[in-house]
Amino acid sequence: MKTKKLLTIITVFIIGAGCWSARLKAEQNVNMENAETTESNVKNGFFKNLPKDFEQPTDDVGKLILREYGAVYVARGGAVVNRKVGFEDESEVTVFQNSVRISSQLVGGKKIELQAPAMSDLLSAIKEIKANKLPLSPRSTNPSRRSFKQTVGNWNGNLNSGFAHWTDAKGLSIKERDHIKSERDRIKKLDVTLQVPEILRLEQKKIYFSTWWNKSIIYSVAPPGMSQHNLMLALDILEFEKPKVREILARHGWYQTIPSDEPHFTYLGVTTENELEALGLKKQMVKATNGGIRPFWMPDI
Repeated sequence: MKTKKLLTIITVFIIGAGCWSARLKAEQNVNMENAETTESNVKNGFFKNLPKDFEQPTDDVGKLILREYGAVYVARGGAVVNRKVGFEDESEVTVFQNSVRISSQLVGGKKIELQAPAMSDLLSAIKEIKANKLPLSPRSTNPSRRSFKQTVGNWNGNLNSGFAHWTDAKGLSIKERDHIKSERDRIKKLDVTLQVPEILRLEQKKIYFSTWWNKSIIYSVAPPGMSQHNLMLALDILEFEKPKVREILARHGWYQTIPSDEPHFTYLGVTTENELEALGLKKQMVKATNGGIRPFWMPDI
């Protein structure tokens, strides 16, 4: 009996040691994978070209925004960017905007405010566009510089229409609609920056808040404080469908960088595809609303 008991103890010990060894090996593999990912990010052209003191996001929302809106953070040509993804409140936006040179011009009868280098290259592009007998007009009421408050207003507009849609959606059960009402009441009480991950969580259940409720809200409006317009390096243009207008804008450092927002152009401050690729951006060929295919330059991450 003693021999049998001893064998049992030894067997349990061996099995336990094997499990511990396997678990340790798995943890080591995960650590190696994380290290490889970090090393890959460092070597990657996009991460390498971010400002030296840029705070790479560690949260899912920040990573998503950097991937979808982040081309602007490698802008050149004298452009200045924030040292992290987005701004947390109005004061941060105000401090940043007051720290850079701003140029104001009337374009197409609308006041445009941009960082000075972006405006200089835009005016050069407009001159060439006019020489080709083409128009260039700002789109919307606030096509360039935006405050934190304005991004909150855009966000709330989509939240309100989205909740109104889903709480009355005929395809959902009464229980599902009641749950969404409960979520609406809870989320609207949160600080606006805390609303973002909660809305993205709802969207994982296909409760979308884009303009037509068929995709994520970030493809219709930027989360508060995360718009390129806060940086004054973006302009919404009415003639975005005209190939010649896009071609001329690109020659002066302006590109489309957000596939879901076709009128939106970002100042990147370089003028060739080779320079864009050297910054760690990749060309995404996207089907446009008019049926054509056009390039959008996005972080290669």
